[in-house]
Amino acid sequence: MMRMVRAADRRTWTVQSRISWTKPAMADQFEHDMAAGYVSCIAMLGVVVVLTLFVVFWTPVGVVIPAWFVLLILLVLLMLPVSWALQRPWVITAYTAEPIETEGEHWEGIVRGMIPAREETYRVTEDLRTRGLPDDGNGPLSRVTSSTAPFRDS
Repeated sequence: MMRMVRAADRRTWTVQSRISWTKPAMADQFEHDMAAGYVSCIAMLGVVVVLTLFVVFWTPVGVVIPAWFVLLILLVLLMLPVSWALQRPWVITAYTAEPIETEGEHWEGIVRGMIPAREETYRVTEDLRTRGLPDDGNGPLSRVTSSTAPFRDS
């Protein structure tokens, strides 16, 4: 999600939130995210499909399985990948190129989960509109040096 925001100090900011597939887990998040990257997502989806096909097509001919039981198994199998996808880390970036002589500002932070990332993005845009800064020091964003700003227009 990308938004253009006019801050209280008249500068134009770009606020972006994107899912992080390649960020390694931090020390305090080690038990939540052992494998970083999109390969583990594809592997999990493959396992879910194989297990579902195994349960559905392996049953003997004389056994009648109710439809609600198959749906229950599918829901249980889908809970793990869905919860894994919802808890991925999201990178929130706020960047402005103004004023030109200072090469602007770049703020970045990581939030775990899709819903908290959306809420944090809304909070950052509202802070920019009212105060002119993306973070007051209590949020996940921190200022990044201008030499590492990814959105520099050249």
